[in-house]
Amino acid sequence: MNILNDIPELVRQEIITPETADRLRHYYQRKEATSPIRLITVFSVLGAILTGLGIILIIAHNWDALSRTAQTFLAFLPLLLGQALCGYALWKKEADNTWRESAAVFLFFAMGASISLVSQVYHIPGDLGSFLLTWMALCLPLVYVMRSSATSLLFLAGITWYAAQESYWTYPSGNSYAYWLLLFSVLPYYFRLIKKQPQSNYTTFHHWLVPLSLTITLGTVAERHEELLFPAYMGLFGLFCLLGDLPYFNDQKTRNNGYLVLGSLGTVALLLALSFADIWQGIRSEDWTGSHVMVSPEAITATLITLAACALLYRQLKREALQAASPLAFSFVFFIAIFLYGLFNPAAVVLTNLLVLGIGITTIRSGTRQDHLGIINFGLLVIATLVACRFFDTDLSFVVRGVLFVLVGVGFFAMNYWILQKRKTHEH
Repeated sequence: MNILNDIPELVRQEIITPETADRLRHYYQRKEATSPIRLITVFSVLGAILTGLGIILIIAHNWDALSRTAQTFLAFLPLLLGQALCGYALWKKEADNTWRESAAVFLFFAMGASISLVSQVYHIPGDLGSFLLTWMALCLPLVYVMRSSATSLLFLAGITWYAAQESYWTYPSGNSYAYWLLLFSVLPYYFRLIKKQPQSNYTTFHHWLVPLSLTITLGTVAERHEELLFPAYMGLFGLFCLLGDLPYFNDQKTRNNGYLVLGSLGTVALLLALSFADIWQGIRSEDWTGSHVMVSPEAITATLITLAACALLYRQLKREALQAASPLAFSFVFFIAIFLYGLFNPAAVVLTNLLVLGIGITTIRSGTRQDHLGIINFGLLVIATLVACRFFDTDLSFVVRGVLFVLVGVGFFAMNYWILQKRKTHEH
């Protein structure tokens, strides 16, 4: 690295001490030593995936020409080979993460191939949803036995696919309640990763895939009152924002904080969608009287998520001042009140627009206080998007619309210029 070459010059110029120079050399040499190991693990996992897929393609090409006995043998061959590799990795290479990850990934795909091939040979009935459920259930122990983070990620992707297949693509013939059981079954491994390897790339990928999976599958609880998923999703995104604000993420880059990114974008996107009057008209057209609404899966889900988000918000406010909290973290509280009001009153669309505007302004204020251009520009982008939505949704003249866009554009330039000038002043 270039910094290693610059260290002697820094010592001669007395910018750093010899002791600091030694520590820097030790740090970067250790970092360079671990980088090839990570690359080997990544390429080993990719190699295991490609090898498994290649074996499946070779078998599939000659499948019809084989006898049933040969087909059965070949159906179990990848599974036996994968188990042998996992056994060797546990017995001889337990401390070698590359061996464990690649062997576990190979066995993960071998299980899926064996299940599908045996079903085809013996004409066992079933659909894609039941296949995915069986496959993921059999692979769950593999995550813990092999301590394989790559398999955990594949498992999360698989159960998300299963939930979407059963509740979205085959609706209303199926349900995906087993998804929640499988998700809760793999979460202890995720918590172990956070505790043991907080800076690992695998942990970062989990920080993205877990909230993404929840975002995709929350809609699977819908039955007759889908509109109640609006507060459920707002509570979920608020929960994500609060989780992303935990001290654990303070020293990590924003791109590693999937909770904060997805929670922020999800909150703004949902509120912008609800800033249109047509959606509120559809909500008010539903029958909200009767006890069946309160005991519906959507209402129960929205209540549980909101309570969890409120508990985490209370914990955060006890830890730090209200001014330090992210504006998006408690937007769900205001939205719950707006939603209940909007069940019977059309003024809710105005309140929603005001809430979006308030989020934009408070986000800009928060970014200014933190001297963070990214946060400021995000707040300005929220306001600009709101203006754009109203451009197509109101009867304002083109002159007024043009003036609004000009004002937002000037705001972008002015805020960025002011922050940059402020930084230059502090540097001098």
